[in-house]
This record gives sequence, structure tokens and C-alpha cells, in this order.
Amino acid sequence: MPVIKTVQANGVDEKEFFRAMRQRSGETAKQVTQAVSEIIDAVRERGDEAVKEFTLRFDKKLPPYTEIPRDVINDALTDADPELTDSLLNAIEQIAAFHNRQKQQGFIDARPDGVILGQRVRGLSRVGIYVPGGTAAYPSSVLMNAIPAKIAGVGEIIMVTPPGENGLPNPDILLAAALSGVDRIFLMGGAQAVAALAYGTETVPKVDKIVGPGNIFVATAKRLLYGVVDIDMIAGPSEILIIADDSARPDFVAADLLSQAEHDKLASAVLLTTSESLAKGVEAELERQLALLPRRDIAETSLKDFGAIVLCDSIDRAVELANEIAPEHLEVLTEAPMELLGRLDNAGSIFLGPWSPEPLGDYYAGPNHVLPTGGTARFFSPLSVDSFVKRSAFINYSQNALMGAAEDVIRIAEKEGLTAHANSVRVRMK
Repeated sequence: MPVIKTVQANGVDEKEFFRAMRQRSGETAKQVTQAVSEIIDAVRERGDEAVKEFTLRFDKKLPPYTEIPRDVINDALTDADPELTDSLLNAIEQIAAFHNRQKQQGFIDARPDGVILGQRVRGLSRVGIYVPGGTAAYPSSVLMNAIPAKIAGVGEIIMVTPPGENGLPNPDILLAAALSGVDRIFLMGGAQAVAALAYGTETVPKVDKIVGPGNIFVATAKRLLYGVVDIDMIAGPSEILIIADDSARPDFVAADLLSQAEHDKLASAVLLTTSESLAKGVEAELERQLALLPRRDIAETSLKDFGAIVLCDSIDRAVELANEIAPEHLEVLTEAPMELLGRLDNAGSIFLGPWSPEPLGDYYAGPNHVLPTGGTARFFSPLSVDSFVKRSAFINYSQNALMGAAEDVIRIAEKEGLTAHANSVRVRMK
């Protein structure tokens, strides 16, 4: 049996496959929502006491400290593999360079008629970053969340991360946090950590926004607490879509599909191609490369359930499908990939050409790897410096300028039946 299905883009079969793919994560289970709601209520009412209770219940023991002491963080820096430290510092340089170009300045528009308008842009006061621990510990996620927050001018960055089986923090996570400028780190995880950040406790400061990935309980807590606090997005299973023609190398395509399939059994890896020979070559390469993967079982399940090679009659059709799917990651492995860029409107991040594999974006190139999933790239954007700022407009009219606008304002206000609005201007005309 093939490790991945082949689908003809005939207007029916591919639509059925993509419909099933979009439904793969389903709606959050009602029992999860109920359980998370109870955790949130408890933390709101009882603070640290509730956080400790849930930590003990889910992690089976309490860590030796709630806030990670500075000397523990310093030890992580001292004891770190020097080569890993150098690689993280190189990645930080690339990520910072890209995000520094996103910074926006406020402006003042001083007009001759005595009107002064403008906009102030400033960083949020305090942001919380959730970072998974244990087997799903990703230092790169620390970098991608903390660096744009720092560049945006966030006043304080608070990180929460669950303890490992030994009750201690993951040292690679501490290393990444120290290198990227995180201010304080708390050893807690799950929905209780998200609630602690949203409401604040006796020891955990209340934040303005929570960012970072997590399991279904973390994602549900963020969704339920949106409005109490801002959030980045509700991330779903990882996904990659590759557009390729007969110029693509099958081993490259297969490797890139597997780079996402190994994430999660619900991950989706899809190839859109005009070449039947490439499709056959990719299928053979997937079989060969799968056998070498430590996470083979996960990747194989992902490919079997939510992977596909979709045969298209033209690259134009592949582009249409890509825009309909709006994938998290989109690779273009065609003879002239830059020619397609202007037509690819819906994607979290786009990787052009054979030497730009998706993991380059995960770790190093500079653009953020926190991306919209599940088709939300139609209207959501990647995490950025803009995610960590707020804007205020300001208005300063002179008396003469107000008199020039008064009749128009009064007329519109009275048309809306808001006579007190009109009077606020009229009283100044006497």
C-alpha cells in the first residue's frame, strides 16, 4: 500500500480530500472546554494556590521553585553546548535583522489650518510567552516570540514553561530565553499557566498579551481568555503545501514533506504537481526516507491520513488550489519560482526554490515561524513586531479649525439622532 495517496485534481476528488484535511483537528471537545473553564475560574479566584494544585494533579509533583532563580538561568548559559549557543546567536542575528525592518514610527501631521493629527506607536507593557517543555521543547519558539517583542519595545517579557519529568526546566529553553532577552521565567504549564498570565497571581504578573504554542488545553485556555487578554492566534496542526513541476528533485520534495509530517499525526503534507514522473519519484523517496526517521510512526500516520500528491493539469491550477487552501508553509519548487510569487496570496510563509527548505524558516532565515494554520492565512498574518505594539491616534484642533468643521459635524451628529454630540460642538460656537 502506498505511503501517501495520489489524488487527481478533477474538481471533485481534490475538493473531497481538502475538505477532510480541514476538518482533521475538529472543534475543541466540549469536555476539554469544560475542564479548562474550571481551571481558569479556580486560578482567577485562588491564584497561586490553584496553580499549585493543578501542577500537582497533572505533573504529579511540584517543582522546587515557581520562578526560576537567576543563578539557575546563569548555569544554563554556562553549561550549554558552545556550538548550540553559537548557532542560536547566529539565528538571533538573522531574526532580529528581519524584524527590525518591521518597526513602524508614529507620525505628526501639522496642517496650515491649525489642525495637528498624529499617531503614537509603543510597545505593550508586559507580554507572556508560553513555551512547551519536556519532549516538545523548542528553543526556536522562544526566539521567534521574544525577539519581535523586544524590538517592539515591550516593557517586560514573562515566560512560562512546564517542568520536565525531573521537576526542572529544560536547559535549552532557559538558554534560548537568556539569549533572547526574556525578563522572568516561571516553571508552570498547561491551562493554569495561561490563566495565571491572564489574571495575575500573587507571584505571576498579569500580562497584556499571551503568545506561544501549546497543547489542546493551552490553546483552549487562550481562546477562552481572549478579551481578558490579547493572544497571538489559535494554532492548529502543522502543514506544508508544495507546488512542484518536473524540474524538482524527488528527494528534496520528499524530505520537505517529511519535515512537517514528523511534527504530529495530525500534520498535513501535500504536493501539488503537474508531473506524474515526479509524483512516482516522490512516493519512492518517501518510502526510503521514512525508514530512516526516528519519528517514523508519527510521520507515516500523518502521510497516510492527511498527506496527498495532487496531480494538476497546469501550474495555474496548482496556484488556484494553493490560494484556496491557504497553507501555513508553502514551498515553490518550479523552474521559475519567483514568477509565481505575485500570484500566491494566501500563505503564512512562502519558500522559493530548491535551496529554501521550510526548516530554514523554522530556525534561521529571519521571518517568523509563528504562522496561521487551518486556512486562516486568508486573513491572518505571521507573528511580527506589529503583534506587540499598540497605536493611539491624537487630535489637536485650533479654534478656527473647529469652526471650519463645526457645521459638518453637527449635521452628521443630528442625522444620527445624537443631539448631545452635536451640542458638544455647538456650545463652542457661542
